[in-house]
Amino acid sequence: MKKVYRFLYSLLAKRLPLSNSKYNLGSKQIRYFFAKHFVESIGTNVNIEKGATFSYSVKIGDNSGLGVRCEINGEVEIGKNVMMGPDVIVYTQNHAFRQKDTLIMNQNYYPPKKVVIGDDVWIGRRVIILPGVHIGKGAVIGAGAVIAKDIPEYAIAVGNPVVIKGYRE
Repeated sequence: MKKVYRFLYSLLAKRLPLSNSKYNLGSKQIRYFFAKHFVESIGTNVNIEKGATFSYSVKIGDNSGLGVRCEINGEVEIGKNVMMGPDVIVYTQNHAFRQKDTLIMNQNYYPPKKVVIGDDVWIGRRVIILPGVHIGKGAVIGAGAVIAKDIPEYAIAVGNPVVIKGYRE
């Protein structure tokens, strides 16, 4: 049955207008309804925006939002009160490439690594989060950052490669 709900989400709900659109047709509630029936867990008052795609194994905490056209692949745990900008991509798996005597396309994939995003995190537009990363509670991730390492609690992280510019007070 989960596959039916995911199919209907992909076919209909993800294409509905933005949640804050003048003519939103209840799109926030409709996207939430379908997601609730196929994701691992989802809290209350979650906003999934237009075009967002995500896996069955995602967990989303209360009052969090998935930005417009975001893409969440694999096992990802999103805390409570997380704000996610448009076009954020979260990867949990990467292509294998270590063996130089074998074509990369023939090396399959490394095992998946879970991504954890703590409570009260703000993730800016077009951020890319790579496999195995943990983003600490209260962190702020600047637009366009590429996150390949863990981010401590309350850190302000920006850039590619990401650097910690400071901490919230």
